[in-house]
Amino acid sequence: MDKCSFCGRTKKEANILIAGLEGHICDHCIEQAYSIMNEELGSKKNPAFDTINLLKPIEIKNFLDQYVIGQDMAKKIISVAVYNHYKRLMQKPDAEDIEIEKSNIILVGETGTGKTLLARTVAKMLHVPFTIVDATVLTEAGYVGEDIESLLTRLLQNADYDVKAAEKGIVFIDEIDKIARKGDNPSITRDVSGEGVQQGLLKLLEGSIVNVPPQGGRKHPEQKMIPVDTKNILFICGGAFEGIEKRIAQRLNTQIVGYGASKIRDRVDKDNLLQYIAPQDLRAFGLIPEIIGRLPILTHLDPLDRKALRAILTEPRNALVKQYIKLFKMDNIDLTFAEGVLDYIVDKAIEFKLGARGLRSICETIMLDAMFDMPSEETNELEITLDYASHKLERVNLKMLKVS
Repeated sequence: MDKCSFCGRTKKEANILIAGLEGHICDHCIEQAYSIMNEELGSKKNPAFDTINLLKPIEIKNFLDQYVIGQDMAKKIISVAVYNHYKRLMQKPDAEDIEIEKSNIILVGETGTGKTLLARTVAKMLHVPFTIVDATVLTEAGYVGEDIESLLTRLLQNADYDVKAAEKGIVFIDEIDKIARKGDNPSITRDVSGEGVQQGLLKLLEGSIVNVPPQGGRKHPEQKMIPVDTKNILFICGGAFEGIEKRIAQRLNTQIVGYGASKIRDRVDKDNLLQYIAPQDLRAFGLIPEIIGRLPILTHLDPLDRKALRAILTEPRNALVKQYIKLFKMDNIDLTFAEGVLDYIVDKAIEFKLGARGLRSICETIMLDAMFDMPSEETNELEITLDYASHKLERVNLKMLKVS
């Protein structure tokens, strides 16, 4: 009687029984063997990441323009950095033996200005594995929190454990300013979530072979580590660096001395000091010189003005208004906004000082009751009027006041 040579299942017990030269194997054992191979080798191939869709810098910026409003200087710098980085991966060895260095980027800007969106859109365009990690949860090895290597664990997971694809991916490290050195003298106390994390990031940013736990760091100590080479991984760091404007202002004031100082001082845009940011400001904020050196491309994101916020609601390919219209369309409801509603939403976002992220919160508050009730009703049309929007928003504000 034919049966599986591995588990002993008979032909009736197995769905499929494949015959070999001197034995048989069932479908259950095939699946188990495939799973074991993926775990051991860590190299499951994903055809989605086989080719990098690398465009020219102008084309990269045009693609970013479809999703991100404003921030032209940041887009230009990112486009060139990304193009040079992936051109570096495609270079062939030559007689000159010139090695092009990595183009890691650091983005400085207020919350809601589009740091994460820029990084995510670039990864979407390139068709490479991408992950967002929060620097605030990282601690030095041996302390409560996540190890530095957990950044690469998530990248591996997003690449379906295709190591070769992960080694060409993009890691966006958010809240990089939260791991700034906590004090001027690092020898007083051990700064395990500040300078300690910065020291640990150095080897990742510069490029080295790191043993990555495929299921996360400390919960599975028995797992086999997967070696990942970080020399071709593009790291984009972002942070609000709240209060760094004061350090920039101090530096500008110390430099502007002597004849003609008043004219130069008049040309300084005091409403957007971030545009004058320099590496020495990051060092004064608390980043160590070694990590600044490994993030050679520094750019800022401008605060979003009224015009930019208004455009964000309607112009990008995945604009908020387009998203809500599509959501209601799936329930056969035609959603429209009356004149003045979008301007009202923008005014409230500026009042709350939450940037583009505030637009979503305000829209959700206004649309909540409609999204709850309308799918169960037979109405085919919905118009959001100014009175309706202001009533919904004011009602929430009144509730907050009563709680306090």
